[in-house]
Formats: sequence, C-alpha cells, structure tokens
Amino acid sequence: MLSSSSRLLRVLSLLQTRSHWAGAELAERLEIHPRTLRRDIDRLRELGYPIHASSGVAGGYAFRAGQALPPLLLDDEEALAVAIALRLATAGTVGGVEESSLRAMVKLEQVMPARLRKRIDALRSAILPTEHVGPTVHAAALSVLATACRDQLRVDFAYLDAKGQASQRSVEPQGLVHSGQRWYLVAWDPARSDWRTFRIDRMAGDAVAGGHFAPRAGPDGGDLRAYVSRSVALTQYPQQARIILHQPHATMARRIPPSAGVLEALDDARCVLACGAHQQSTLVHWLLALDVEFEVLEPESLRDLLQAATERVARGLARGSGNMAPST
Repeated sequence: MLSSSSRLLRVLSLLQTRSHWAGAELAERLEIHPRTLRRDIDRLRELGYPIHASSGVAGGYAFRAGQALPPLLLDDEEALAVAIALRLATAGTVGGVEESSLRAMVKLEQVMPARLRKRIDALRSAILPTEHVGPTVHAAALSVLATACRDQLRVDFAYLDAKGQASQRSVEPQGLVHSGQRWYLVAWDPARSDWRTFRIDRMAGDAVAGGHFAPRAGPDGGDLRAYVSRSVALTQYPQQARIILHQPHATMARRIPPSAGVLEALDDARCVLACGAHQQSTLVHWLLALDVEFEVLEPESLRDLLQAATERVARGLARGSGNMAPST
C-alpha cells in the first residue's frame, strides 16, 4: 500500500497523462476506494493544483490550467527530452528564449537523479549543434502568431518580400512551420483569395491580432509542412526550371524531397519536376548527378548550358584518350 504522500504523487502523475480520467477508472488504477481518491483530489487542490471535477455518467477528473504553473512530474524519457530541447534552445533559431532556457535547464538538471545526469552528459557530448547561420525570430512574435492560429484571430503586419518591397498584410493564420532554417506562417490572404507563406523574420514590427474569422480547410489537405516545402522550392530561387524525368513519379518522390522541387506525374513512366536555383549552373550539375534520362522544358538557357557542359565533357574525354599510352 502506498503512503499518503506517495499516493498523491501517483495521482498527480496520472492526471497529467490524460486530458480526462473517469473517477472509477482512476480509483481502480490506483487500487484505492473512490472516497480515498476524492480526499486525495481535495488535498491536491489545497496545494494549488487546478483539478476540475465533473459529475454524472461521464464524470471524472481533469487537470486544468490555473493561475500559476504547478510542479510537473516527468518520467525519465520526458525529462531527457526536455533537457535536450532546452539545451538546443539556448543556441537555436528563436531569439529571446536563450536565458530562460538556460535557467530552466539548470533547474531541471540539478534535481535529476545521477542515472539521468549521466545520460544527459552522454547525449550532450554526442549532439554537437552546428553554428546557426541565418535570421532568428523572437519568441514573443511566435507566441502572438501561434495564439492567433489557435484562436482563429486575424493578424495584421508589415511585410518585406524577397525583393525588399514593403506591404501591409491582413491575413487569416492557419499554422506555423519550421523548415529547419526558417520559420514560416501559413495563412489565407483575403486580398489575394489564396493561401500564402510568410517568412516570419521578414515581418517588420509586431504582428497585431484582430477579430475572429471562420475556419477553413488548410492547403494540401492540412499538410502545412508539405505546402511550405513546395512554396519555398518554387519561390525562393530566382532561376526556375521545368524538366521531364524519365522515371515514375513514385520513384523520383523517394529521391527528391519536397524542399528541392515539386513533382507531378506525367504518365506511368515519366514525371515533371518544377525546381529552382540561385544559378542555372547549379541545376546543370544537379541534373547530371541525378543519373536519370531527362528533357528540359524550360528555360531555353538551361538547355544551352547543358549542351555546353556535354561538349566540354566530350572534349575532355577525347583529350584523355589521346594521352593514353598504347598497350604493349
């Protein structure tokens, strides 16, 4: 039989694993009488834990948000995950959370048992984050946008596009996506009657939340990460190309990630790739390394570069064969 204090911790731990527990089920899980469970719930409330109780057929207990953040109970794997996330946050793409992440990490690690600290030390030595290159966004900006997405609030902000042109936008936010390097907002733009992606680091000033809007189905069936990958692949590069690849769509989809280009099936044996690059010469090298038969649909200048590359290769091979010593 658990002691009273141990049982309270057990009750608290179970309440944090689900959004709702039926009273009878929770008492059975704890192997205690429902009256004992009710006394334990009352005791936890006295200690400041916001536990909501409901009656009736579907009645039970639920852990709700309160006025202050109560202590949380984490199992070993959860504690490790939080510790690693906090350490990465001290040098990540989100600004304004470095100091608070460091404080939280110190608090967490100082109460960890020795077995977990050893695992943290091993992970810390094995995980070596690369130096961050590129823009960062402030945590406060992400918080405002995430809240607007959750509560379906229109947001207004000033925006600078890739060409440095400024505009004032008023959109209906759908969600936030992190591409691994940058943060993007996916939103419906009523002024353009279409979905748009916005780099959050290009928002000038603070985004301001406004009135509610009616929800709508998101792009790509709600797969915002795929939508952002496709949008970035087609819009972030000044040089665009369309190429027929002589391989089935399913085959090339396993080799070409959405962030590198957009694939569309042409027939059972071919697909069309829409992609981009900062320089067309990069596309030349990439296509040759892809080791797939292809046809360039556009632009014409890419065909010229490929022709020049093949002629250069042919001349190199001819010179090499001429310098080979005859066999004896």
